[in-house]
Amino acid sequence: MWRPPRLLPRPLCRAAATGPGRRLLLSTPVFYANGPPHIGHLYSALLADALLRHRRLRAAGPARLCTGTDEHGLKIQQTAAAAGTSPAELCERVSGLFRQALTQAGVAYTDFTRTSEPRHQRAVRHFWGALRDGGVLYKGAYEGWYCTPEESFLTESQLAERTDAQGRPCKVSLETGHEVHWTKEENYMFRLSAFRDPLQNWLRDNPRAIFPDPFYQCVLRWLDEDLPDLSVSRERSRLQWGIPVPSDPTQTIYVWVDALVNYLSVVGYPESHGTWWPAVHHVVGKDILKFHALYWPALLLAAGLEPPERILVHSHWTVRGQKMSKSLGNVVDPSVCVGQYGVDGFRYFLLRQGVPERDCDYYDEKVVKLVNSELADALGGLLNRTTAPSINPSNTYPSFSEPCFPKVLDSREAKGTGRACAEDYELVAAVASLPAQVDSYFESFQIYKALECIAQCVRQTNSFFQRHRPWKLDRRDAEEHLWLDTILHITLECLRVYGTLLQPVVPHMADKLLSRLAVGPGERGLSGLIFLARYDGKPCPFEGRQLGPDTGILFHRLGKSETMKKRKQEA
Repeated sequence: MWRPPRLLPRPLCRAAATGPGRRLLLSTPVFYANGPPHIGHLYSALLADALLRHRRLRAAGPARLCTGTDEHGLKIQQTAAAAGTSPAELCERVSGLFRQALTQAGVAYTDFTRTSEPRHQRAVRHFWGALRDGGVLYKGAYEGWYCTPEESFLTESQLAERTDAQGRPCKVSLETGHEVHWTKEENYMFRLSAFRDPLQNWLRDNPRAIFPDPFYQCVLRWLDEDLPDLSVSRERSRLQWGIPVPSDPTQTIYVWVDALVNYLSVVGYPESHGTWWPAVHHVVGKDILKFHALYWPALLLAAGLEPPERILVHSHWTVRGQKMSKSLGNVVDPSVCVGQYGVDGFRYFLLRQGVPERDCDYYDEKVVKLVNSELADALGGLLNRTTAPSINPSNTYPSFSEPCFPKVLDSREAKGTGRACAEDYELVAAVASLPAQVDSYFESFQIYKALECIAQCVRQTNSFFQRHRPWKLDRRDAEEHLWLDTILHITLECLRVYGTLLQPVVPHMADKLLSRLAVGPGERGLSGLIFLARYDGKPCPFEGRQLGPDTGILFHRLGKSETMKKRKQEA
């Protein structure tokens, strides 16, 4: 007699996997290959990419980023037929578009899985066998409302009444607005209902397993509701484009089960996955939360595997307040964005404005205003002014004068000492604490807050520079020369910290900035990032160093036709 499984105990290797040098696999969903990529896809990938780059800068241990395309299912079968091509040809073309978009946006993925690949199909068949051998599958009649674009059955609570193009009443998905159709067929069913307790135990023991917290609470509520068994196959007569159920050629494995197994196939399941699994962080959109936070952990437990370490969830992008849809003609093409705003401008906007807990709005004027203000003017302008020949004729990292900027324990003590004022000490304190702040926000999947903190410090540094007007100081006066050099030293130190911290988000621009400051490849990590060592009486390796060659304007302001044309040519 089949008995509900108990939550598997954590393996002994788990404790070792949490220390320094542990492995980590970051993943995006495998994107559905029925159409070209849009900015929602790229947002998932950029979040995962920034987390990967930040981890590498911390030298925290081996890390990988996997992505790919989900290439089976009824929607692809129908889309290919409507286009007069085969599903294989459609997937080959669309998969290429995703690879191109990810590469164009600077996503440093290490693995790209296509679910049509033999290695993946082999893993899916083995995973199905593990479910079957565990006694969690049975064959039964299933009927319900099926949404082909979402490739899922929906409950009545997930539906709304609408009228179709001919004015006839119909039911649609509340989430997407896609029409649903009543479907009745004999499928293999997964005993999801038996996994309520194991899933609740898993979440109680791991309160950060699903993040941000509103999504964690959402999954807990789902587990308190009715948890019907899950259809995990479709009749082969309806769906030919998919992996056949082993030993039953009349059935095709449900596309979502197939797709989810990519997280295992990429790490060598069923033979060598233990090297990486379960040290995995999935980055997913809220529309697929139920599949990743409910169905996937249950399937893993049923197959004798642990759930992933974390599921990081983000919300959607709207366009001028409206949901992106082909019918509205407002789907945003990421390749056009890269052409208009540059790779770094596009990355910075999405990661700076995207808040995982809530939907975010996109429109061109918003992008232009933000990146011009924070990248071109605030950061780029500060670098230009600090390295200008009129202020820094020797093109060096000038010396810091302790008498001009003496160390104090409290910024209120600054009055009457040296040339610095209380606001200057507040700047130094803010930038000194910035790396730890940024690290904390990356760890808590709040990259936008990390960028807010950096932008605030950049504004403070501009105020510092403007307040002391170094262009008014006379280099021929010894005291003023020392103070001028100290102002430049502090400003360049701030810029070095900002360039280092911005590498995961705007890698090309950060490289340009750090190269201008002559910061070598081995000096760009986060683990040894020290700000203003001379203030603490320690040597600064950059003091007196010749700056790097002029790398030109750090970030060209958007809006000028020649600039836009240049960006499109580069893209």
